[in-house]
Amino acid sequence: MGITNLFTAGGVVMWPLLGFSILGVALIIERVRFWLRINNRQSRVIAEVLKLYRLDNVVGAIDKLQKNADLPLARVFLAALELEEPNPEEFRLALESEAQAEIPILKRFQNLFDTIIGLAPLLGLLGTVLGLIASFASLDIGDVGGTKTAEVTDGISEALVSTAAGLVVAIFTLFFANSFRGLYSRQMALFQEYGGQLELLYRRRYERGEKTYASTR
Repeated sequence: MGITNLFTAGGVVMWPLLGFSILGVALIIERVRFWLRINNRQSRVIAEVLKLYRLDNVVGAIDKLQKNADLPLARVFLAALELEEPNPEEFRLALESEAQAEIPILKRFQNLFDTIIGLAPLLGLLGTVLGLIASFASLDIGDVGGTKTAEVTDGISEALVSTAAGLVVAIFTLFFANSFRGLYSRQMALFQEYGGQLELLYRRRYERGEKTYASTR
């Protein structure tokens, strides 16, 4: 059975399933490009920033972050480093607030993925039910073993096409959605790891400044 015949056999629900599949592929491509950009550059950039900051080159660290402001962690670091003489508590709050602001960007389209995963199998089941209703409606009890009975069995097998199509769309989308969830969890762990390192460096720098100020009085 060709693609055209399969699409026809699935009935009217194949159209929304086609729309879901096109939408899912488009969203997956966007998310794959997003995560590839982050994973290819972010760790290297942040490592360089922490090294510059550790050497007290704050201006160089901020400049590096500004040149890579398309990265989530770079924006988190900038939110704290661009504050004017914050105390350690204010510095930590800036890191945490910006990290929270990045969550919607990292989880973008997650609700749409969940909608496709939930509705696609249900649409497939609906197509099967509609196909079975049509098949049994054409059944002639007095024509057992006749041509109409064969048509009914053919209709039942064709009706299952919509269920299979719905499951394929849902499984394909679920695989990538779970992968993106894993990348999101990893990114939040990096926020805590690298944010903690920057906060520790800032606290040491702040305490040195306090001691220097106290010794000059």
